[in-house]
Parts: sequence; C-alpha cells; structure tokens
Amino acid sequence: MTQTTPPTLQDLLAHKPFLRFWLARVSGILANQMLMVALAWHMYAITGSAWDLGLVGLFQFVPALILTLPAGHIVDRLHKVHIYATCMLIQAVVACLLVWGTHTDAVTREWVLVVSAILGMVRSFQMPTQQALTPHLVPPNLLQRAVALSSTGVQTAVIGGPALGGILYATHVNAVYGTCAVFLFIAFVAALSVRYEHKPSRAAADLRSVLAGAHFVWQHKVLLGAIALDLFAVLLGGVTALLPIYAKDILHTGPEGLGILRSAPAVGALLMAAVLTHWPIERKVGRWMLVAVAVFGAANFVFGISTHMALSLVALMVAGAADNVSVVTRLTLMQLETPEDMRGRVAAVNSIFIGASNQLGEFESGSTAALWGPVGSVVFGGLATVGVAIAALKVFPDLAQRDRMVLPK
Repeated sequence: MTQTTPPTLQDLLAHKPFLRFWLARVSGILANQMLMVALAWHMYAITGSAWDLGLVGLFQFVPALILTLPAGHIVDRLHKVHIYATCMLIQAVVACLLVWGTHTDAVTREWVLVVSAILGMVRSFQMPTQQALTPHLVPPNLLQRAVALSSTGVQTAVIGGPALGGILYATHVNAVYGTCAVFLFIAFVAALSVRYEHKPSRAAADLRSVLAGAHFVWQHKVLLGAIALDLFAVLLGGVTALLPIYAKDILHTGPEGLGILRSAPAVGALLMAAVLTHWPIERKVGRWMLVAVAVFGAANFVFGISTHMALSLVALMVAGAADNVSVVTRLTLMQLETPEDMRGRVAAVNSIFIGASNQLGEFESGSTAALWGPVGSVVFGGLATVGVAIAALKVFPDLAQRDRMVLPK
C-alpha cells in the first residue's frame, strides 16, 4: 500500500499563479493601508471630531452593503482576475485625484467622505473576488496553507502600510497619496498576469440567484456561526477608528506613532500567520476560534485602559494574533464547504459581514466615543467581545463542536 506525503509549504510555492496573485494582493493592501492612515489623519486634522472619524467608516460601509450581494453574483459569472485588476486601477485613480485635490487645497470634510464612499463601492467587488479566486489557484489539500500564507502577506502589508504611511505623512500628505497610486498600479499589472481556468456560473441573473449565497450560509450553521462571530467581535471590539485620538490625546504621539499603532495588530497577526502556515490547526478548530475571539476582546480591553505606548503596542499585537486565528479558520471553512460555482456569492455574504464589522464598527466606535469618550468606548467593546465568545458556545453549538477543517467522508 502506498502512502501519500502530506503537502508542504514548498508544494504551495510551486503554484506560480497563486504567487502572482499574492504579489498583487500584498501591493494593493499595502497601498490601501497607507491610504486609510492618511485619510483618517487628514479628516481629524480638518475637523478634530471623533464623530467624523466614525463617518469615514460609515461612508465606506453603506455602498458596500448595497452592492456586495449583486457583486458576488457578478464575480461568479465574470473573469475574476479582470474584476480584481479593475478594482486596483480605480483605486489608483482615486489616489491620483487626492494628490491633485491636496495640491490645490480642495480636500475638505466632504471630499474625504466622498472618497470613502468610492472606496466602499470598489471593495464591494474586490473582497469577494479575492476570496473566491484563491481556491482556483491551488488544490484543496493546499488551501489552508494558501489562506495562511495569504494572511502572512496581507499582515506584512498591514504592518508596513500604516508605518510607511505615517512616516510619509509627516513629510507631506501627498507623499502618501502618490506612493499609494504607484503601489496600486503595480497591483493592477501583477493581477493581469494571473491565469486560471474560468468557469462562469450558469445561474440565472435574478434575485433568487443573487440571494443564493445568503441562503447557503443560513443553511450551513458552521459557516453562519463563524461569520457572525467575526462580525460581532470586530463590530464591538475594534479600535481602529479611535487610533488617531489615542495617538494624539492619550499616548501623545504624532502621525508616526499612529502608523506604528495601526501596524501593531498586523505584527501579531503576521507572527500567528507564520505559525499557522507551518502548523495548521487540525483538531478542535471551533473551540480554538472561540478562544481566539475571547482573547481578542481581552486584549482590546487592556489597550483601552493603557496610557503607555509599549503596553498599548503589546495589547494590539495580541489582539491581532488572536484575530488572525479566527480569520484563517473562517476563510478555510468557507472555501472548503462552498461549491465552486457559488464561491463568489458566498464570499460576498462574508464580505458584507466583514464590512459591517470593520466600517460599521468604526462608526460604532466613533459614536460611542462621542458619548462616553474613547476609553469608555474601547473598554465596553472589549468586554462585550468576551461576552460574545462565551455566548457563542450556546448560540452556535455546531461551530463550537467542530473538530476538523475537513469532515471525514
């Protein structure tokens, strides 16, 4: 009897289309992270308002909420590489417009909100596309490693982007916007070099087909639990929107410090991604996900009460590491359990939840900070996230009891 050798990281690196797409994603996310730092600091410099920082997230979320389900249907029908490349090109044009607007002193509060809305519309197509494309580039037995390695690249970009953005912003805001345009164009070119076998969905272009992804997630309770858990954790526990306030008013640092704070969760996530790439979670995956969400909330609670830069950075790193366990588990389960011709629509549902947790979470943070102050907002969110993880044991028992990524046949 012959024995098959378990796939290794070297097996994954032999898949050139995956590596090209990895490069495109890293370059695009690096630019996007720089852009988010610049827009947040730019808005706070213009208005000095926590409410307006929250509005930046809301203006990104609402267009994505409206467009993401139809976008998922389009992703299943059209060539995914072409959609992703177009998203990169549009964002490059937006960065160029910001360069022009800043140079002519045209950027106002309203400018930033309009740009945020455009970015939200673009991401409604970008997120389901990049999630649905990866399984086309690697075989199923390499998918968890591919997701973890993708996370490694993403988190590297999330580390470097804010830090580089903060340094460049200290020179001039247009140094950030101009550099973003360059990286987004590189992502556009790299994406166009990716080849895969495109099999368009034969689903009819009607409302039932558009909503098929939502119906599929609702019927599969493990996926529903994983996605909902991530939604409530980041919606309640996220602190990104308030980092400009913490940097300036609590930790008494400048845009460079803001960049480092924004990079800290990604440092933890990168370290965890490296661990998961070499040693994937094989047993009790549901319990590990719940534990990770609870640790995420506790770490954000510590950040909320901290007044020391070093402790704040450590807390954010721990939060990032815990969050990445949840992200890799959720994405791997989603890709393994979704039929090939529905991946775009299911990824679109996931994108709505991610958008709600990130952009709507930024609005929640800004609005609660306006009522209770930034410390009250973060402390409440951290404790609430721990409560969500505990409640999930009863609310989502299928997820809590899930043992392996791939169920035995």
